[in-house]
Amino acid sequence: MRSLIPLLAWMGLLSACGEDAVSPCGPRQARVAEVIDGDTLVLEGGGRVRYVLVDAPESTAGKHECFGPEALAFNRSLVEGREVTLVDAEACEDRFGRRLAYVSVEGHDVSALLIERGFACVLHVPPAGTSRRAELQALQSQARRARRGLWGACSPVPCS
Repeated sequence: MRSLIPLLAWMGLLSACGEDAVSPCGPRQARVAEVIDGDTLVLEGGGRVRYVLVDAPESTAGKHECFGPEALAFNRSLVEGREVTLVDAEACEDRFGRRLAYVSVEGHDVSALLIERGFACVLHVPPAGTSRRAELQALQSQARRARRGLWGACSPVPCS
């Protein structure tokens, strides 16, 4: 019980801030204006967000990797034009200035969906993602064994 007290206090602080509270890295909720590719989106009002631990095949800037268009289409179907919740990673930004966040839509974790359905691979760039790395790698192993998505369609797999 003693270890739960700090967690409960932190959760209380978050709920006191309201649904549209801002974290040190940016808003906790926002509408997605555009999906760039399988692992990057743009929020209304600006700001690019890169999914933590996710590496989808490229389908932009003249690159057309195997399963890139499918990853883009799936990501677009999940989040474009919709309200999403953003949970910050251990680092706010990547080296390109994109916000790093776990994104969920209607309670569904977008990173987990992309990986478990074979639209992306796990990419760990420390320190971001350290806390959930094993969880998402397990989903990737299941997708690989089942030959889901890019694991059955691409040789070689573009993001492995």
